[in-house]
Amino acid sequence: MSLPPVYLVDASVYIFRAWFSMPDEFQNQQGQPTNAVYGFTGFLCSLLEQTRAQHVGVAFDESLTTSYRTEIYPEYKANRDPAPEELKRQFAWARGVAEAMGLKCYGDPRFEADDIIGTLCEHWRGEGHPVNVVTSDKDLAQLVRPGDYWWDFSRNQKLSPDGIFKKFGVNPEQIADYLALVGDSVDNIPGIPGVGPKSATALLAHFGDLDTIYQRVAEVEHLSVRGAKSLMNKLVEHRAAADLAKLLTVINTEVPSTLASPDIVRADTDTTRLNELFDDLAFGQMLRQRVLQA
Repeated sequence: MSLPPVYLVDASVYIFRAWFSMPDEFQNQQGQPTNAVYGFTGFLCSLLEQTRAQHVGVAFDESLTTSYRTEIYPEYKANRDPAPEELKRQFAWARGVAEAMGLKCYGDPRFEADDIIGTLCEHWRGEGHPVNVVTSDKDLAQLVRPGDYWWDFSRNQKLSPDGIFKKFGVNPEQIADYLALVGDSVDNIPGIPGVGPKSATALLAHFGDLDTIYQRVAEVEHLSVRGAKSLMNKLVEHRAAADLAKLLTVINTEVPSTLASPDIVRADTDTTRLNELFDDLAFGQMLRQRVLQA
């Protein structure tokens, strides 16, 4: 008998999506915006209605400026503007709503939501459960193994390992190496100058991983890749940059605070807390009823 799937939610993706897509007129009685938390609540309802999931973990980012990756590379994510106060406030409300719905929520000052999801993924896969990583972030595709899915819920795009290969051109376990080669502008990771997606996918198709590329780097100039000799020289010249980027792109699967409490079986809805939150947020009966039935 197969065990039920686990759903691991990258909360920030769906909070930001709601922040940019929901109308500004969602406000509480103090005139504070509530659009992001309203949209996020609707997303959680849709996820639960569609899956009837009982194993759900929701990961929040608390480490934008305090992540261990910033200690390794201070410029990590330095290209991002800090979230405005009206959005930070909504992150806290969104977590409160998720917890009131009986969902286990996580955050850590040194580890990102990706690392929390990675830790939970390893734990529950080890227990025999298939895992659904609910996100639109390609970085998290590296966690997917046979039987698992990377699920961009809002776009209804649910990818198995084969689907990830078709979408990104590399296998899930090669995603971190791919990003180390080409860089990741979203996270301000430079990668190797002059190495683009086609070169990176060709290298990984031939060698398998970054370590093997460097163990056999002399072979690169003989590959049937445009500018192969120049590519080899770039790899040699920027070895340190590639190694640094790999430290940043690999998801940590041993977050101590998460390992201490990995149980994500859904609890009963805390109706009292939910009503108090919704009163403060000035949410109407329609969303309340939907949440209570989800």
